[in-house]
Amino acid sequence: MVVRFLLLAFLVFGFGLTRRVNSHEESGERSCVSNSEEMHIQADFKPGIITLDGCANDWEDIDGSEFSLRPALDPDEDHEYKDGKMTVKALHDGNNVFFLLQVDGNYVYSKGDIKKCPSVALMFQIGDNATYHNMGGCKEQKGSCTNKTCKGHEVDLMHFVIGNAIPGRLYGGGDNSFGPLVDAYAWNPHCRYLNGMGPSVDRITGKEHGGTVALQISQGLNPKLKSTEDLNTSPLVLSTSLSVGLSVFGFVEEDSPYSKGGEKGTYYFEFARPLRTMDRLQQDVQFTIDWSSKMSVAFWYPVDGKQWVGSGHYTINCDWASLDIACGSVLTDASRSGWDMASAFALLFSVAALCIAIFVSYHVSRPNTVKFAPVENL
Repeated sequence: MVVRFLLLAFLVFGFGLTRRVNSHEESGERSCVSNSEEMHIQADFKPGIITLDGCANDWEDIDGSEFSLRPALDPDEDHEYKDGKMTVKALHDGNNVFFLLQVDGNYVYSKGDIKKCPSVALMFQIGDNATYHNMGGCKEQKGSCTNKTCKGHEVDLMHFVIGNAIPGRLYGGGDNSFGPLVDAYAWNPHCRYLNGMGPSVDRITGKEHGGTVALQISQGLNPKLKSTEDLNTSPLVLSTSLSVGLSVFGFVEEDSPYSKGGEKGTYYFEFARPLRTMDRLQQDVQFTIDWSSKMSVAFWYPVDGKQWVGSGHYTINCDWASLDIACGSVLTDASRSGWDMASAFALLFSVAALCIAIFVSYHVSRPNTVKFAPVENL
């Protein structure tokens, strides 16, 4: 997938991708109790429903799945994210799959400091052997992980940070690679790379793998908005998109839609990406309609105003969640009603035409005989 990411985000996150991530090292035995039936996300076929504009109104009628957020390295109930649960919604239109992540929390923002702002990431299983634990689970270390030694352990990563994004400005598109959205892949926490890049022994070149990615975030409270109506019609937009989107605020600092720190609100993160991409390097997940994939969601939050660390994120589960891309063969009630009416009219027209044809054929084929009368009888 082609994404744009802000230069500073590239320097910070990219550096993290190429060094050993000691913070992900765990001690002791890992314990995970997961109910696979509850860890389920349904992406129904609903074309033309979602617009990526940072406003969640068009998601209101879409059912979602609610998850508790617990630390990835210590998924204990006592350490849950205190401000609420995360709601994950998904749907697809036959070409793209859309995600909405919704989580309550106090509004925190520190301009230019990405680790003092909330951040989210999506992780998808690519390789059949890729595990949720250890981000793919390849046993190799930094110097030895390659696309051969770690084959089958690939995971796809989409990571968004808001610390350097400008409200109202759209990022992404074409082959420009600047913006707050990072598209990456990994074999384990020590071996993470931006798409199109990798260990030198792999000789991976090029960043153009086809497909698109888009993201918006909307924060629920703003002192400039005076009423609920204003809140609904003037969403706070902090967006990254490969297509044309809405920009409801100017680009200057005086017009910033950021709220005051500490105010209660709701974060809305909208993602969109293609079901299928032109990836040939096993770096993008490929979704199939009427099939299940595996995914997870991570959420970083600067608790007590402190910078978050890479391994200090919350997740929706201690194992993979199931993502079901539903088949679009079932018609909606409106479509089915229109189809039934058209079928009934066509049937009525066919019956009428058949009756007329029989009537005409009967009169044409009927013998036209005239009774013979001799001339002398006239």
